[in-house]
Amino acid sequence: MNLRSLITRFANLFRRSSLDRDLAAEISSHLDLAIEENLRSGLSPQEARRQALIQFGGTQQAKESARDERSLPFLETLFQDARFSLRLLKKSPAFTSVAVLTLALGIGATTAIFSVVYGVLLRPLPYKNPQQIVRLWEQNASGDRMSFADPNFLDLRAQNHSLSGAAEYESDISTVCGQGEPSRTQTAAVSQDFFNVMGVQPIFGRGFEPDDQRLDAPAVALVSYAYWQQSLGSTQDLSSVHLKISNKPASVVGVLPPGFRFPDNSDIWLPRELVEMLPSRTAHNWRLLGRLRDGVTVDRSRAELSAIAQRMKQQYGEDTAMVAVAIEPLREALTSDVRPALLILLGASAFLLLIACANVTNLMLAQAAGRERELAIRAALGAQRYRLLRQFLTEAFLLAVIGGVLGIVLAYWGLNGLLALAPANLPRLENISLNLPVLLFSLASVFLVSMALASFTSLRSVLRDSRDALGEGNRGGIGTRNKQRMGRVLAAAQLAIALVLLVGASLLGQSLLRVLSVNSGFRTESILTMDLRLPDDAPKPERIAFLDKLLAQLRQIPGVSQVGGTNNLPLSGTSLSDGSFVLMNPGQLSPHTQELIHRSVTEDFQTNPALLAELTTWFEDLVRDKSHLGYADFVVASDGFFKALDIPLLQGRLFDDRDTIDSPHVALISQSAANDRWPGQDPVGRTIEFGNMDGDLRLLTIIGVVGDIRDRSLEAASRPTVYVSYRQRPLAARRFTVVMRASSKPDTVFSSARSMLHDIDPNIPPSFRTLSQVYSSSLDARRFSLTLVAIFSAVAFLLALAGIYGVISYSVAQRTREIGVRMALGATTREVLAMVLKQGARTGAIGIFFGLLGAFAVTRWLQSQLFEISPTDPATLVIVSLALLLVSLAACAIPGRRATRIDPVIALRCE
Repeated sequence: MNLRSLITRFANLFRRSSLDRDLAAEISSHLDLAIEENLRSGLSPQEARRQALIQFGGTQQAKESARDERSLPFLETLFQDARFSLRLLKKSPAFTSVAVLTLALGIGATTAIFSVVYGVLLRPLPYKNPQQIVRLWEQNASGDRMSFADPNFLDLRAQNHSLSGAAEYESDISTVCGQGEPSRTQTAAVSQDFFNVMGVQPIFGRGFEPDDQRLDAPAVALVSYAYWQQSLGSTQDLSSVHLKISNKPASVVGVLPPGFRFPDNSDIWLPRELVEMLPSRTAHNWRLLGRLRDGVTVDRSRAELSAIAQRMKQQYGEDTAMVAVAIEPLREALTSDVRPALLILLGASAFLLLIACANVTNLMLAQAAGRERELAIRAALGAQRYRLLRQFLTEAFLLAVIGGVLGIVLAYWGLNGLLALAPANLPRLENISLNLPVLLFSLASVFLVSMALASFTSLRSVLRDSRDALGEGNRGGIGTRNKQRMGRVLAAAQLAIALVLLVGASLLGQSLLRVLSVNSGFRTESILTMDLRLPDDAPKPERIAFLDKLLAQLRQIPGVSQVGGTNNLPLSGTSLSDGSFVLMNPGQLSPHTQELIHRSVTEDFQTNPALLAELTTWFEDLVRDKSHLGYADFVVASDGFFKALDIPLLQGRLFDDRDTIDSPHVALISQSAANDRWPGQDPVGRTIEFGNMDGDLRLLTIIGVVGDIRDRSLEAASRPTVYVSYRQRPLAARRFTVVMRASSKPDTVFSSARSMLHDIDPNIPPSFRTLSQVYSSSLDARRFSLTLVAIFSAVAFLLALAGIYGVISYSVAQRTREIGVRMALGATTREVLAMVLKQGARTGAIGIFFGLLGAFAVTRWLQSQLFEISPTDPATLVIVSLALLLVSLAACAIPGRRATRIDPVIALRCE
């Protein structure tokens, strides 16, 4: 058959009516001619017609033969099956509506969650050969990952052969002026080769050149396409664009491609080389990217880089903590924190789809039971089994397609809801959409669902002896009991899956409640915050004077009772400075050490490489004696910070006006720091060296102990913390958050605070929030997972109840005669009700038993999402199981009550 003939036959499928009319007319004309010829030969009219029909061989056979010749028989019968299936679905609107809606819920939920999983976890990064881009960390002997120190990065870049390039990078919020009002903009500092590693080049202007990547070079910047459009007005003359970034001038020289905002949704990129490289191998300040050479795997690169790290450890000893290098593809590194939660949600949606399929299968089995005699008659008349199987496949596929189309619509709506619920820090949020891969996934789901539905119903309904079906009549024979058994198995499976989901939702809910019950150690009610990014190059006295004036004026706002500030607002996700401090006795300082400390204060060591190297060597010598080391977070604060947040003073005193930049430097420590370094002792009056955090090497005298707070996360234990005063250590207060306890409306206080800040310095843009909002945002990820799992569990629970209700109702309907006989022989309504409930209880118990087994196997994957509760918590398993069993029995009670009202006379008369 040539292509032209094939196309003609395919086209004939769509004009069957007209072709059939032409064929009938042609056959009729042939018969008329034959009849006329027989009449001329002397036959009677009746005999002439009979002989003509015999000679022609049968009109219907001729029509079928002609149809086979003019069209494609397989497609012809497929269209017939589709039309017949549509008529069947139209005849049963209740069944069709319930089945389609059930499938739509399952397919829609799975598609919506898969769109999130694909966009965040699976979609390739929009860079050249993204699988070659990797993230690297230093790794210490304990296996902990750290950012890179400058010397370690330089050595690693020079000695490796598995990377075609490597680059340092970091990002932060900066105050940007020059085009309109000052703005808070995410900026990144990136070293040479960064854009080569990423495979990205400017689409307009130029990139960084070697002359730009020097310590004393004039600052130049690249901007994102969105920033160029929105803030620079899409200007074509970049030479006229000059910005002030953290009070430092920079010329814009290029625009990067649309969509590129790595890292951290940055809008401006500066050369990292404008900042002095630190000689210390323990100053872990920079994140690191690399690009694998062609043909090099991650494992091979890891082995080579770790070997280099081991050689460096042997060479430098205690001067470096790096003993290995951790390496991951960039996509996995970006999404590692959210991967477990998203996979759990995908599994929950898949369970929901399984329950939906089981529910629809039960419905289709019940429908098929009413068609047993029809199928048996068709088989007895010669219909082949594969033909009947194909009919069921067509019906199931139509149901799945209709449910899938509606499911995609629900997924579109649901995806908008998911994005509204999603935590703001969910990575790659902009990549989530109903794109082609997601639609292909939905199509595959439809195909698999239709195959599953057809397999159960067709095998149970078609592959039986037609004589059995014809002989059973309506008396509920073996086939009917087998279908009831299959229905109970499917109902039990639904209950088992629903139990797993309910247990998971209950565990996540209890975890959230336990997190909410954690004592954070600080007050959140009536606390307002104002986040500031201060100029980097502001002299220390000016920064102190600015903060003094601002805090003093804010105290004058009506309704504000306490004002303070810190560079680390609790639960805000701020990157903390942490490191080792050294216990020191001021009396043991040598004259040379005292002179060195004095020089660190009076000279700018960042522009004096010799002094910086001497200071680094001195501190590295200090930390060699592990017995005198402590480890803590380094936080800048004011005395009002502790008062506003009700952080208790446990011992000593808080900062006050005596603590100036020229007075002896002091520190507060948290209770965990006191317990960790001075257990059972009085830490007040002890002195420590913690100048590696901000470059000020003056010793800190501990003046008090304050209560612990959970500043990184409510789920993480309080960390040892050293607090210093902004009046003495202002260098680390570049990012400063003001906290105000106020009884007035937040908007009123924010308006007054904005006006006061503008009067003091109009070039510093603020950001306002309440601490309650910060507290709530820290729980967004946990709340997101719980909400979705709870929704899936509720829908699965309702579908499972509908499933067991349908099974028992169908069983009661099929046993009408049996129940009538029992009641005629003296069975009471209580006994009939007990019989029905027993059947439902048996189904429920089996489902719950296997559900518990599934919960033991599956909920262990929830471990990373749980807080202070075991994934196999006995109380949760028992309560959920009993609740599900009781509700299942309640669902069975409705058909049970119906069974008790059967009139024996009417039931037997119907037979």
